[in-house]
Amino acid sequence: MYRAPVEDIAFTLKHVAGLQSALDAGHLGDLSDDLVDAILTEAGRFASEEIAPLAEEGESGTPLNDGVVTTPKGWSALYKNWIAGGWNSLTGTPDYGGQGLPTMLSVATSEMWNSSSMAFSLCSLLTMGAVEAVDAHADDRLKQIYLEKMISGEWTGTMNLTEPHAGSDLGVLKTRAEPVGDGSYRIFGQKIFITYGEHDFADNIVHLVLARLPDAPPGTRGISLFLVPKFLVNEDGSLGERNDLFCHSVEHKLGIHGSPTCTMIYGDGKFGDTPGAVGWLIGEENRGLACMFTMMNNARLNVGIQGVAVAEAAYQKALEYANERTQGKAPGWQGEGMSPIIEHPDIQRNLLTMKALAQASRSIAFCCAHAIDMADSADERGDSDAANFWRERANLLTPIAKAFSTDIGVDAASIGVQVHGGMGFIEETGAARLLRDSRISPIYEGTNGIQAIDLVTRKLPQSGGEHVGGYIAELRDIAGEVAKRNSPEFGTTAEKLNDALADLESATGWLLQALQDGRIKEALAGATPYQRLFGLASGASYLAKGALIETGDNRDAGRVALCRFCAENLLGETSALKDAVMQGADSLIQARAALS
Repeated sequence: MYRAPVEDIAFTLKHVAGLQSALDAGHLGDLSDDLVDAILTEAGRFASEEIAPLAEEGESGTPLNDGVVTTPKGWSALYKNWIAGGWNSLTGTPDYGGQGLPTMLSVATSEMWNSSSMAFSLCSLLTMGAVEAVDAHADDRLKQIYLEKMISGEWTGTMNLTEPHAGSDLGVLKTRAEPVGDGSYRIFGQKIFITYGEHDFADNIVHLVLARLPDAPPGTRGISLFLVPKFLVNEDGSLGERNDLFCHSVEHKLGIHGSPTCTMIYGDGKFGDTPGAVGWLIGEENRGLACMFTMMNNARLNVGIQGVAVAEAAYQKALEYANERTQGKAPGWQGEGMSPIIEHPDIQRNLLTMKALAQASRSIAFCCAHAIDMADSADERGDSDAANFWRERANLLTPIAKAFSTDIGVDAASIGVQVHGGMGFIEETGAARLLRDSRISPIYEGTNGIQAIDLVTRKLPQSGGEHVGGYIAELRDIAGEVAKRNSPEFGTTAEKLNDALADLESATGWLLQALQDGRIKEALAGATPYQRLFGLASGASYLAKGALIETGDNRDAGRVALCRFCAENLLGETSALKDAVMQGADSLIQARAALS
């Protein structure tokens, strides 16, 4: 059974990502160290004791009958207990009942929810993203009607982008919005892959829907965003009549079976006297994609945390099994009978790989959240230079946090099945569920290939490449501190880190030059290996940063050992990745002829 790693999460937040220094500098308002610990401890208890025991119920699926979705046994009550604890309102604006806490705490607790049950936690992920979009772009009237109940979690939110013919290319979407004349619009169309588009958790579901106005220009320049509730809201705030929208079907998926993935139909006359789902414009006409990206940027970091969460859950499950399962006699085994398989070097290697990659990706995601918080804090202080610096840092780390972490989630879950051996292929162990659940994370909220394109073409050129250069210099400082420590426990960590960072620096410079020269196809050919290289080098550097912190407890030696294992066993990959970035384009382009 999953147990939230509260100590590891707190340590990474405070000493690797920078929460402690932000608290000490007073950049996070009245938030105190004691309050952080109390929040993390209670979140760990709720995740371990209330969500995790119901995770397997999700495998029963979400049956749809006459437009009504029934969630797994116990989940509706669990959700109500979850929002009663205030977890949905953690980062919401205090103006509408939120607690106004930093993104770092939201991301840290989100890891625990997703480790416990990724399928259950998806509902809140979409709601929190919808809250951000409404708060940032809706007019005051819509905020007054919807924000308080969405922040509390009493009402949930969705993101409606994809259509059967329009996946990542939103420029060809066909859903239309017709103005009525009273400030509202009538929405007509079909959306697919809508997470928690219909469910029994909440009284109302607030859909954010991308659609085109009649005179909209073609492509992405002609997309607007609309708020379309399942139930209309009366003047007194009570729920009114049903809006003209419904769930037509629920997808049968590889994983996340407890999360209803819905096909939504808007405006076919099923409800109401007049066809068309009633909606209201969010933001400006034809500027809907910019509004939606507010929601998507939030979601990308939180999807990255899903990768961390699955990796952690898979590691815990594999570790427990490896300690219990006996097979053969490991070298040096002195006990009676067969040894636990954890004593075999290959099993140790697998488990350490899972743990190192989980901790590395956790550090990247938490550092990304820290950058978001520091940008917000600087804005509040009126420090525009600091705000710009931290915003660029968040921009740089977001595609890494999303893509590297979700790739790691799949890798760790797959290794977890391997550690279980044949029993990992059997559903009753739960190892297979984690692998199935993890596989969606590299796909949704912008595939990891799209994240690589974004990283290379948009994020590396920030400030003329100076920001990424400064970031790599910061990582080099960590390697330098390891070298100064001159401790035999670190082995060749400093040397391996410097080699990996040299690979990252060379690949970064090559990509920036390719972009400057207009060799876009060559740059994109190396984007995905570059993304992996970036994640490995930065993640290993963060492991070293944590290993350098001396807390006086017996976990210090474990952090040093894990850091050394990662440096000496996993960082060798960066050299090959650098070569793929800098030398692989020609062969990739020529090999197109083989794809026939």
